[in-house]
Amino acid sequence: MSDDGGDVRLRDVGVDDLEFLLAYEHDPEAVRRSRFTPRPREAFLRHWKTKVLGDDTVFVQAVTVDGEVAGSVVAWWDGDRRFLGYWLGRPYWGRGIGSRALALFLERERNRPLHADPAGGNTGSVRLLEKHGFQRTGTVRHGENEHVVLVLP
Repeated sequence: MSDDGGDVRLRDVGVDDLEFLLAYEHDPEAVRRSRFTPRPREAFLRHWKTKVLGDDTVFVQAVTVDGEVAGSVVAWWDGDRRFLGYWLGRPYWGRGIGSRALALFLERERNRPLHADPAGGNTGSVRLLEKHGFQRTGTVRHGENEHVVLVLP
């Protein structure tokens, strides 16, 4: 898909992509909005290599814009519930890239219901999910932070 946001595509995540994703996870504004504590480099790489790329029940795609790694979208099982998460680098915010990437991902990830729980203050993420059919079902606390629980039936 292409417009002013560039040519947005999904592809499998490769080990070479992890340095980009690590840098995006450590962006101070992204950390503030997501209420997610970034992991040190070795912990990040270990998590991605074993729990994401090393788990065949996890479906993860790199988001690319004009061939450059812009972020990732991932679905995983937590008990009997399937969750969705995503992370885009700040240069790719506010350009419609997240919306196009999520639409492409939801065409490929067919498990339903699909759950998401962005930080309550991350209104952009909540709006993005709602735009794609996710419905608010409540809130949950992760540590000191309240998160909005959304479900795509």
